[in-house]
Amino acid sequence: MTDLWIHPAAVLIIGALLLPFVRGPRVIRNLYLLLVPLLAFINVLTMAKGTFGVIQFMDWTLTFGRVDGLSHVFGFIMTLMCLIGTVYGMNAKGIREIFAAWLYVAGSLGVIYCADYIVLFLFWELMAFSSVFLVWFRGRKQSISAGYRYLLVHTFGGLVLLAGLILRYKATGGDLSFGPIGVDSPTLYTYLIMIGFILNAAVPPLHAWLPDAYGEATVAGAVFMCAFTTKTAIYALARGFAGMDILVPLGVIMALYGVVYAVLENDARRLLAYHIISQVGYMVAGVGIGTEMAINGACAHAFAHILYKGLLFMGCGSVLFMTDKSKFSDLGGLYKKMPRTFVYTLIGGLSISAFPLFSGFVSKSMIVAAGFHEHLMWPAFLLTLASAGTFLHTGLKVPYFIWFGKNNCSEETWEKADDPPVNMEIAMAVAAFFCIFIGCYTPFLYNLLPYPVHYHPYTAYHLSESMQILLFTALGFFLFVKKLAPEVVISLDFDWFYRKGSKVFMWFARKPIQSFDNAWSEVYRVAGMVPLMITARFWSWFDWHGIDGVVDGLARVVGYFAEKLRWMQNGQIARYLSFMAGGVFVVLVWMFSSM
Repeated sequence: MTDLWIHPAAVLIIGALLLPFVRGPRVIRNLYLLLVPLLAFINVLTMAKGTFGVIQFMDWTLTFGRVDGLSHVFGFIMTLMCLIGTVYGMNAKGIREIFAAWLYVAGSLGVIYCADYIVLFLFWELMAFSSVFLVWFRGRKQSISAGYRYLLVHTFGGLVLLAGLILRYKATGGDLSFGPIGVDSPTLYTYLIMIGFILNAAVPPLHAWLPDAYGEATVAGAVFMCAFTTKTAIYALARGFAGMDILVPLGVIMALYGVVYAVLENDARRLLAYHIISQVGYMVAGVGIGTEMAINGACAHAFAHILYKGLLFMGCGSVLFMTDKSKFSDLGGLYKKMPRTFVYTLIGGLSISAFPLFSGFVSKSMIVAAGFHEHLMWPAFLLTLASAGTFLHTGLKVPYFIWFGKNNCSEETWEKADDPPVNMEIAMAVAAFFCIFIGCYTPFLYNLLPYPVHYHPYTAYHLSESMQILLFTALGFFLFVKKLAPEVVISLDFDWFYRKGSKVFMWFARKPIQSFDNAWSEVYRVAGMVPLMITARFWSWFDWHGIDGVVDGLARVVGYFAEKLRWMQNGQIARYLSFMAGGVFVVLVWMFSSM
């Protein structure tokens, strides 16, 4: 350990700024790409607990580094995922994706380690404005549009958050500390700050940006995006809103809502994006329960989710990278062409389905157990029900319709299908290893959690309950597999309202508002401008013939007398002296005559 504290976000920001200057063979660039996130990860591993990076700025005390149990577990998994995602994206053309991704991760880490709301807001906005490029860089028309929608939604969320922070600053007499916000007596600023956070957590109906943007992101960009925005929001909620009762029903709604839309989805990456909403719902509910066990469960599930969801996005992204296809209706039977990618994706599916010996089994169940422990029976039962839907679409639908099932691939797609480049396989293998390792050796994860863990996942009851849910879900899938076959349809979601609403708004602006503006302009021209021009013309005439006439007349008078007196200025000194003598004589006469 050392007294010198270096922010892991600073490592990534400096690394990103130096990235354009890395020249030479591709191997040199790849070594640099590996070195920077590795240094950030090692920095987190060796970081002492405490408060660091305190700066006095005007009347504000800004704290960039607060290292405790809660921030450490999130910092650990985020820097690890940054390393995995960077390895996965090494074969991207150019450096712009990695540049944007590192700034994006730096924004998340800045939020994780800060202790005041000013620093939080700055890094919060850095996340939004850097991550949008991971959508735009795909280059498709749909990606550009999705990126703008993503940016507009997050800009709105940032403004709501800022409004809450300003109200809190005024209400508390200038308190900017980022900590428990007082959920027992919430005020307007409490709800505004919470809305700013839950928008990033993709709580319905503030969620449609997630499948919209993640489904259109670049192959590597989606891997980064699935890991950071929503989990950073979970950290912020856990830090400030632990025990907020309203988060429990919101989390349950998320868990069920995401499952339903994932079952309906035809695009693999959009399916995974919808399921992020479902899994983050467990974490939101855990934060709402607010006990040590529930917060541990939310942190553990965030840790596991970053790994297995990243693995699933890497697997489906590899299919997209190799075949240019991501819809189930365009795929099928690819296990013969991409066997190793199939294995990695299967491991991710089993992990997210909470299959025994995989990471989801030891994390998700802790939240459900915390609900039962607090006698929140209905939320706990509904979260258990949602886990069946998870296995249905991610554990069964994704592998079946991509790797097995009917082969819907075109000849071109089938010819291009193959396991991806070695760097992508290495990244998937590392994530798959941790998915299995965490499930088999729980102390690795449990020792990182902010509170002591007294939960034991491998009990006879939990094993039998989980296996019954999984087996009966599998039975239902294979009985109704034809009904679950992918269809080329569009699933309407809440984004329909702002998509259509924007069209209505534009029509309203172009038709009624523009017509009113044109009519008002005509009224203004006739009733306002015409009298004004008449008045202006009168004063112009008055100025020209009145004021200017007087001035010009005086000038003519002066010119006339000057012309008459020109004979006095002839340059003869004798004449000047005679005038002076005459003037002196006149003055003397006047003086003596007045005595």
